[in-house]
Amino acid sequence: MREKIAWITDSTGFLDEELKKNPDVYVVPMVVIINGREYEDGVDLSPDQLFRYMREDKVIPTTSQPSVGTFAELFRKLEPHYDRIVSVHVSSSLSGTVASSRQAAELVSIPVHIFDSLLISFPMTLLLKKIMRDLESGYPIEEAFIRAARYRDSNETYVLIGSLEQLHRSGRLSGTQYLLGSVLNVKPIISLEKGALATKTKARSERKAGQVILKFFLESCKKGKVTDCTILYGSSPEQTESFREAILAENPDVIIHIYPLGTAIGVHAGEKTVGLSWFQDP
Repeated sequence: MREKIAWITDSTGFLDEELKKNPDVYVVPMVVIINGREYEDGVDLSPDQLFRYMREDKVIPTTSQPSVGTFAELFRKLEPHYDRIVSVHVSSSLSGTVASSRQAAELVSIPVHIFDSLLISFPMTLLLKKIMRDLESGYPIEEAFIRAARYRDSNETYVLIGSLEQLHRSGRLSGTQYLLGSVLNVKPIISLEKGALATKTKARSERKAGQVILKFFLESCKKGKVTDCTILYGSSPEQTESFREAILAENPDVIIHIYPLGTAIGVHAGEKTVGLSWFQDP
């Protein structure tokens, strides 16, 4: 008989309708701290509420990973009902969520398999879905994780940060990079490199930065098989329209997903952030 698996991710990802309807998928919320009060991401704080606080009240939110106790409580709750747990989380270079889940896994008897996505937002969710498909197709967990790592390592993600000040205050942008961006109007294009934020290159305007990201995408399409991509946005999907039109003008066959970055990422990046992410298909 096929094993019953519980699937866990965290709220930095964004579940599509298929995953929202799956009764075996569980989301552990990140913690967002505003004016000393703790909110659970996606439970009592939405991205719209977060950005309104930031915009109107000029607050500087911070984030914290779910505690070991939060994970352990969920694992114990699931233990009587499942044979094993597969847990896929936001990059360990950006959050301590993977570390919390690993510590909690040592406190329970049920096998817990933890995968460090080295990604953020919906790209992390796509990785979760790949692991689900592979296990449902009969791959052993070890091989499914090897295949997922190969798929993960093919990912390219580029982000045009909406608020350099917010990213600087969160400690994820150096003072020099912040000065260049704010005073000289140089727009750093941030990439995910092995799960960490890095400045890929710079452009002299937001429009040119978008053109550079599009160029990276088209070059990747020429090098390999790219059938779909994900446009990520801060607070408004309208931000993505020019990106979507530019992509389709060059590659009309590509499937485009459009998803929000989410609350926990928005804390650091700001509401006007927009990004583009894709995988090379195997």
